[in-house]
Amino acid sequence: MWKLLNGKLIHMTDESRVKFRTNISKSVIESLKKLAADNDTHINYLIESGLKVVLADGKITFNKHMRPNDRIQYKTTYDKELLIQLKAFAKNHNLYINDVIEYSIQHIDIKQSKDMSYRYRLE
Repeated sequence: MWKLLNGKLIHMTDESRVKFRTNISKSVIESLKKLAADNDTHINYLIESGLKVVLADGKITFNKHMRPNDRIQYKTTYDKELLIQLKAFAKNHNLYINDVIEYSIQHIDIKQSKDMSYRYRLE
C-alpha cells in the first residue's frame, strides 16, 4: 500500500496482513487461479471472501474421509484478524485449517472479494 506523507508517496507494508503457509488441493488452487484471472483478483482475496462467509455462518459440514489426496504447499498472506478467527474456528470444530479453507472455496462471494489493485491502494 502507499501512504501520502508530507506530500510524498511512500510504499508501506500492510501490517494487517500476515504470511501463512498451508496445504491445499492442487486442483482447488488451479480452479482458483482461473477464477481469480477471470475476475481481476488474487487467489488469497477469493479465499478470504469464502472464509468470511463460513466464519459468519458459524457452521461447517465437512467429511474428513473425503479429504483430497493432491494437496500441495501453498503460501500467501491473509488478513491477521481473519486468520486468528480461522484458527479458533478450526480448533472448535476439530478440523485442520486447510480443511476449513478448502470447504470455504464453495462459499466464495466474488462481489465481496477485493480486486487486484487493492494491494496498491493509497491511504
